[in-house]
Amino acid sequence: MIEISNLLTKPQLPGNYFAYNAYIKGDLELGLLENRLGARLLGIPSTLLDAIYSGLEQETGQATRLVLFNCGRWWGKNFYIRFCEEISEYYGKPVAQMEMVELIQCLQQCWKTHGWGTFDFDAQYANAGLIILITQNSPFASAAPQGKQPACFLEAGVFSSFFSRLTGRDLHCIQTTCESMGADCNRFILGLNNRLQVAETWVNEGKDHETILQELRETS
Repeated sequence: MIEISNLLTKPQLPGNYFAYNAYIKGDLELGLLENRLGARLLGIPSTLLDAIYSGLEQETGQATRLVLFNCGRWWGKNFYIRFCEEISEYYGKPVAQMEMVELIQCLQQCWKTHGWGTFDFDAQYANAGLIILITQNSPFASAAPQGKQPACFLEAGVFSSFFSRLTGRDLHCIQTTCESMGADCNRFILGLNNRLQVAETWVNEGKDHETILQELRETS
């Protein structure tokens, strides 16, 4: 039997750090958004995302994908540092000591609370050195111009940088399906940089997700 005194003296288990009602704080009169630590948050309207895509297309042309990917890598580096600092302090242990399930759940809630859609993690091909990342209702895909190729280069850069720092390996990320093309979700393949470079060519050739995944597994 559990003693009532133990329940009163033992510290409570921490809840969901990124719970929306606790994490997001705002002041409508001042037009400010802050997180639970008081750090400023930026609300980006869809019209600005539309303008970023169209402006980059006009100024850089085909280099747009590289510009967005590199911006995502820079963003991912800073996002990883802030993410680790916040959850390490809240849960009382460094990220390296967290269970992977616990870490991914934090990242999923973080992704959703920041308004980036939903995020899922598929590790069934981890033995082949590949991780599948899935997002839905992405504001980046929604703002991207419709085309014949995936367009979430910013997210791909974020994933590449975030998981490279998490694992200590040089990881690359390619997108194989995109909501901007009518797909039900955005699928990304994460793996070692030297393995995935060739896969970008397959994406440009219009190969589907399963075909690309199968060819990567065969070359493992």
